[in-house]
Amino acid sequence: MKIAIIGYGRMGHVVEEVARERGHHVVCIIDEHNTDMLESAAFRSADVAIEFSQPKAALSNVLASFTAGVPVVCGTTGWLESMPSVRMMCEKGLGTLLWSSNFSIGVNVFKAVNRYMAHLFDKFPQYSCSMEEVHHIHKLDHPSGTAITLADTIVSEVGRLDGWQEPDADGSVSAGRLPIDHRREGEVPGIHTVVWDSEADTLTFTHSAKSRRGFALGAVLAAEWLKGRPTGLYTIDDMLGF
Repeated sequence: MKIAIIGYGRMGHVVEEVARERGHHVVCIIDEHNTDMLESAAFRSADVAIEFSQPKAALSNVLASFTAGVPVVCGTTGWLESMPSVRMMCEKGLGTLLWSSNFSIGVNVFKAVNRYMAHLFDKFPQYSCSMEEVHHIHKLDHPSGTAITLADTIVSEVGRLDGWQEPDADGSVSAGRLPIDHRREGEVPGIHTVVWDSEADTLTFTHSAKSRRGFALGAVLAAEWLKGRPTGLYTIDDMLGF
């Protein structure tokens, strides 16, 4: 399969490594210094583009992929305010996108488990839920896209919650909000923790990434799955069948 890589930071390098290991041909690598390649014949020849850039560049990269007729797998977070317009374009047959806040297989199993746990805890109001995410110091957005996805999943299952919120300076959140705290430390690939707490006991669920390789492998698997699919907006749940 011919793959174009958009964004050549830490993730882009690992995506390239994994793609080549799986026998794919990387037809072009695009970063902030050669964005004109998005209009090149090499880019148009790609079966799928894999995009891991920065929040401010993600939308234009996705739209350029649509214009070139190249399906795109996107793992960049921090630009979800533009997703409704992108969804509309996909529904009109103007592009093909598979977006996920996290392509790790383990994280997506973690999300499915947390959905079920939230469903169970909905019946027990004595338990309160909170979350924390820890990432490397280079990550610009917070909470992480994965934390937001997890929070939305939990909120959808728990009637006493109507949204999530980052704690105020004094650590407080509004009633009915799921608190999401964040920390930025060193080169941590990603740690997400969900806590259910009561006077009687505490249950803690954590996913800790060991490296970026799991994210990269999931993105390449998503590209393999996306090749040849009809135009539209897909998620990793579609790929995994969750």
